[in-house]
Amino acid sequence: MSEVIITDETFEQEVLKSEIPVLIDFWAEWCVPCKMLSPLVAEIAEEYAGKLKVCKANVDDAPEFSGRYNIQSIPTLMVFNKGEIVKQNVGVIPRDTIEEMFKSLL
Repeated sequence: MSEVIITDETFEQEVLKSEIPVLIDFWAEWCVPCKMLSPLVAEIAEEYAGKLKVCKANVDDAPEFSGRYNIQSIPTLMVFNKGEIVKQNVGVIPRDTIEEMFKSLL
């Protein structure tokens, strides 16, 4: 399973109604730090397929829910479980820090 691209239209179904925990990578095409983080997020999506849903949200394409969750700096990673935010981190972080965000939920 690879990353799921989410938009304002698919956010509720893909994230809030997900049966498994969700890691969202809020990013933008013009964001250099986002491009640095992207390969780690892709690796995690592959490794945890079926246990964790990994989503990518381009803030330029999804202004409604990016605004709802007050995304002001990117990259921002958020973990949702049962429709609620349980962890959030801003900036480029190492893989083990990303994994610490969701491992207790698996």
